[in-house]
Amino acid sequence: MRFTLRWALPLAAFIVLGAWLVSREPRGNDKQPDELLVGILVDPIFYQPGSAASEPGGFELEALQAFAESRQKRLRLVPAANPGALVELLADGDHNGIDFIASTPIRAGMNIRYSIPLREERPLVVQHADSVPLGGTDSLAHRTVEVLPGTLQEAALQELAASAPVSIDRPLVASEIDLLGRIANRQAQLAATDTAHFDVAVNFFPDLVVALELPGKVEYAWGFRPEDEDLRKAADAFIVDFRRSGRLARLHDRYFGHIKRINPIAAMRFIEDTRRVLPRFRSMFERAASMVGMDWRLLAALAYQESKWDPLATSYTNVRGIMMLTEETADRLGVGNRLDAAESILAGARYLAELAGRLPDEVPEPDRLWMALAAYNLGYGHLNGARQIAVGMKRDPTSWYDMKKVLPLMSQPEYYERLKSGPARGGEAVILVENVRTYYDILRRHQPARLSPLQTGLAMQQ
Repeated sequence: MRFTLRWALPLAAFIVLGAWLVSREPRGNDKQPDELLVGILVDPIFYQPGSAASEPGGFELEALQAFAESRQKRLRLVPAANPGALVELLADGDHNGIDFIASTPIRAGMNIRYSIPLREERPLVVQHADSVPLGGTDSLAHRTVEVLPGTLQEAALQELAASAPVSIDRPLVASEIDLLGRIANRQAQLAATDTAHFDVAVNFFPDLVVALELPGKVEYAWGFRPEDEDLRKAADAFIVDFRRSGRLARLHDRYFGHIKRINPIAAMRFIEDTRRVLPRFRSMFERAASMVGMDWRLLAALAYQESKWDPLATSYTNVRGIMMLTEETADRLGVGNRLDAAESILAGARYLAELAGRLPDEVPEPDRLWMALAAYNLGYGHLNGARQIAVGMKRDPTSWYDMKKVLPLMSQPEYYERLKSGPARGGEAVILVENVRTYYDILRRHQPARLSPLQTGLAMQQ
């Protein structure tokens, strides 16, 4: 694939949250009457703090933002390093003003009233792929398992330790992803986590495997003090409505639906959408692709990953349209209406070509394309930051194979603190690129590069 168009325009800035923007710094007892003060776990899955160069993001942030708005409150977050620290925040609520805690696993025997769960996962023990497989929980005897404090996995291991000599270690790590990185780097042999964190971690720690499942399930909910029953009931009512309206399902899909590589069911759904939905937009993809010198099927794959070919798609950050353009990017590219599919597709094609053209000449195809797609998600500045990290790690910044191992590191302080661009959810960019590649392969197999006159007529009738 060749990109024939190079644009010399500045990149769009990161999306700015609106009037309900979260303040992330705790301020002691100075909580205002119009504020909702929530303890939250800093975690690549649920919440990533922002910086001067990027906005915060994550599943829990978006859910909490919606709840705060429903109560006409301003959301303010107090971060915690692990689930145990979250519980301590709640216990000290009279002092710090915390209303409740989020992203906390439901555990029996705690002086906490929980909301309806927002997510349910399974607890796992993970090991390196080269390790001798475990035969069951009995095989944990005389073994050391690392775990984060305050997790349900810790509670499950403690129950096992009551009847078997299982050693539990709680290393000083920033997140469960870091915990699993210790297994990948052979700094530890076994670690307990849950399915959500494993599914994310295995994307950039491919040597991880599930050793066994622990008893029980991990339900993530919001935790309240017993005396705050009215607020808990309000949260339950909100979650019920959030789920009934489909907003919770969409939120789950946005942050977790694409964590794993596309499974057979999703592939079948995509193929069905190519028959049912794609014909409405095919000519638009073809026209835009011809203007920038790329395969229309690539644009279609990117659009599907971004919006599922929904021209009215809108995110909470006001990214909109079939190509999910930011307002600033759309304005810079002369888009009058982001919800107009033809305008959005052409602008998305131009933007992708621009990003590919800005990469150094030494970046070859198809690596140039994959990196441009990552920049479409992250912004060019963050991609450049990741390439700097790659150089420091003696990895090849012109190789997508190396870069997709580096990009997830953008969420880890020891890497992003050295960069002007700040933190980024690079793992999400890797997932986008890999999913687009899969969709593109499917389209190349099932969709001809050009339609015959008869096929064109049939497509226009749909």
